Amino acid sequence: MLTFAVETSCDETALAIFSKEKGPLAEILLSQAKLHSPFGGVVPELSAREHTRNLLPLLDKLLKDSPVKLEEVDFISFTLTPGLILSLVVGVSFAKTLAYVYDKPLVPVHHLEGHIYSVFLEADPQYPFVALIVSGGHTDLYLVEDFGKYKFLGGTLDDAVGESFDKVAKMLGLPYPGGPVIDRLAKEGEPKYKLPKPMIEDGLNFSFSGLKTAVMHLIQKERNYKVEDVCASFQRTAVDILIEKAMRALEITKVNRLAVVGGVSANSELRERLKGLSQERGFELYIPSPKLSTDNALMIAYAGIERFKRGKVAPLDINPSPNEPLEEFGRRWS
Repeated sequence: MLTFAVETSCDETALAIFSKEKGPLAEILLSQAKLHSPFGGVVPELSAREHTRNLLPLLDKLLKDSPVKLEEVDFISFTLTPGLILSLVVGVSFAKTLAYVYDKPLVPVHHLEGHIYSVFLEADPQYPFVALIVSGGHTDLYLVEDFGKYKFLGGTLDDAVGESFDKVAKMLGLPYPGGPVIDRLAKEGEPKYKLPKPMIEDGLNFSFSGLKTAVMHLIQKERNYKVEDVCASFQRTAVDILIEKAMRALEITKVNRLAVVGGVSANSELRERLKGLSQERGFELYIPSPKLSTDNALMIAYAGIERFKRGKVAPLDINPSPNEPLEEFGRRWS
C-alpha cells in the first residue's frame, strides 16, 4: 500500500511517499524559519505564499529521488485541520489537484493525529496510551484508545508551551525559533531563578502566560542577569509543568504508556527527565526522534494509511478547517 502525503499546516512544506510494507520511500521538507525569524513568529500570509511557491519544485525534486511514480500510489494523504487557514488552503488544494489529475482517493488527516502517529514510524505502542502533544501551537493531553478514538484530557488555556519558548527567546533578544536556542543555552546556565508554575495543582489543563510574564518581570528587575541562567530557569519550570501533568494523566487514566510528540518533544531536558522517570516508575515511554518531532509528511502518510485501511476517503470538494477538535475529527473519519 502506497500513499503520497502533503503537510502544509504552518510554516513547513513537507511531502513524502510512504509504503506500508517498506516504510519511507522518499521525503522532502522545506522550513521557513529563516523567512519568519525577523518577525519573531510565523506570518500567515508569508507562509501561504511560500507554500504556493515551493510545492511544485519540491514535488519535482521528490519524484526524482523516488523509486516510484505518482501514478503508482494508491491514494493521497493530506493535512485537513488544524493550522493556519491560508497554509491549509494551499496544501489541500494541491492534494485535491493531484487526486483529480491522477484519479486517486483523498484521505484527510488531523495534524495532531499525525503527530501522535509519528511514534509508530519507529515503534509499535499498544493501545491505550496517553499522548502529550507539545508544539508551537498546541499543548494537549489525550487518551488514545485506538486509531480515531481520542479522548481529550486537558490542554492549554492560553499560550502553547512552544509559543512560550519563542516569546521568552524574543524577550532575551534570541533568534526565532526560540526552543532550540533556549535548550542549548540552558545547558550553559543554572536554574537559579524560582518561577511560578501556573495551574500546577489544577487538573490536567495548562497555562503558560503567567510563566512568560514572570520571565518578563525577572528581566526587568534583574539588571545583571545571565541569559543562560534565565533560559535554564524558564526551561526547568516549563518542563516541570509538562512532566507533572503527564504523570497525573497516567495516574488518572490508569494507563502505563506515554507518547510525547510535537516540536517541543525534541527538547533535551524533557526527553532526558522523562526517560529517567520511565525507568524509575516503570511506564512505557515513546518519543519520536527529533527529525520526526517537528512537522513532517511521513507522520501524515502513516495516519493516512491507517484511515485508508478503514475505508475512509474524502470528496474532492472537501475544504480545510483551521481548528477542528481531534476527538470530533476522529469520530467523523473513523
